[in-house]
Amino acid sequence: MQGVNVKSEIGNLKKVILHRPGNELLNLTPNTLEELLFDDIPFLEVAQAEHDAFADILRNEGVEVVYLEDLMAEALDTDPALREQFLNQWIYEAGIRTDLYTDIIKDYINSEYAATKDMVMKTMAGINLQELPQQHTNLLVDMVSDRTKLVCAPMPNLYFTRDPFNMIGNGVGINRMYSTTRNRETIYGSYIFNYHPDFKDVPQYYSRENTFHIEGGDVLNINEHVLAIGISQRTEPDAIDQLAHNVFSDETSTIDTILAFNIPVSRAFMHLDTVFTQIDYDKFTIHPGIMGPLTVFEITPDGNGGTKIRERDEDLESILTEYVGQPVQLIPCGGGDRIAAEREQWNDGSNTLCVRPGTVVVYQRNNVTNDVLYKNGINCLVMPSAELSRGRGGPRCMSMPAWREAL
Repeated sequence: MQGVNVKSEIGNLKKVILHRPGNELLNLTPNTLEELLFDDIPFLEVAQAEHDAFADILRNEGVEVVYLEDLMAEALDTDPALREQFLNQWIYEAGIRTDLYTDIIKDYINSEYAATKDMVMKTMAGINLQELPQQHTNLLVDMVSDRTKLVCAPMPNLYFTRDPFNMIGNGVGINRMYSTTRNRETIYGSYIFNYHPDFKDVPQYYSRENTFHIEGGDVLNINEHVLAIGISQRTEPDAIDQLAHNVFSDETSTIDTILAFNIPVSRAFMHLDTVFTQIDYDKFTIHPGIMGPLTVFEITPDGNGGTKIRERDEDLESILTEYVGQPVQLIPCGGGDRIAAEREQWNDGSNTLCVRPGTVVVYQRNNVTNDVLYKNGINCLVMPSAELSRGRGGPRCMSMPAWREAL
């Protein structure tokens, strides 16, 4: 199954890209939590067991599960020169600017991690000073630095594969992330979509080299003609303008409308998919906080290579009904109870992964919301979530569908 095909949020899921949490979580410390965008430190052993349960749920539903780390290793193995190229780029983007330390780190990785996948996993986990061989560099920084100091920071958010790149119909956007911490994650998607034999011919609609931020959690494929994107804490309107131009200019793309949702800027409303996700032909889970009037901008081609924009101020239900093509039902997180909604929204109660229409993967801990979904005819595939949820992302955040069947 080469290329990508994601023209909805609910079509039968056939292939998905995950990243199993690794030693990058062991390099989280209380002092680095804010910098690395975590609120707490997950217990790795349990987080891995929970993630394995997630992958097993998907496999049992007939989904092919592929891992980011495997795809990256396979991409690098297509050409022996790519390992050196990648290492140089990764070291530079980790903030290493001296030839001395570049050589020390490359020598260390090449001597300790000869297998390509092991090397890839190490670049995700990060390096602290005490791992490197004791060097007599005669540098003041080495003489005064704590040996536990991080030389190359870890990428603990990588298990949220939704954000660094995202599928748009038969194409992909390689994103520029909101924070420096996460922007380094996109290097893996760049190599996969430029060199992996299954993905190298996929049209690219956005580049990690672009100026403006956009993240995959803000991008929802409504159907083959309509794309929804959140203007959020982590996605800038300038990026949406640029993406719209590139999508509309691609003759192979069937998308002719982009809806830009202006959502509140807050940690709880981090991405559009933390506010609402589609779970059936006519059903969406939503956060009650965005009920009522919502500013949405409808972007379409103007016929002359540009775009035209129309502002919409209707309620969410009316807008979704129009573009989905039938009346929709909005199911509030927490069943509409304010306290339950706030608590379960914090643990991504609205962030579900649809496996097929009416069947979704949900976090076990969001029991109030899950009960409401059951009562509305939704089949909930419940996964454990005590540790994974500490990263503030749900089943949709942790998955990047690569192939969905047509509706």
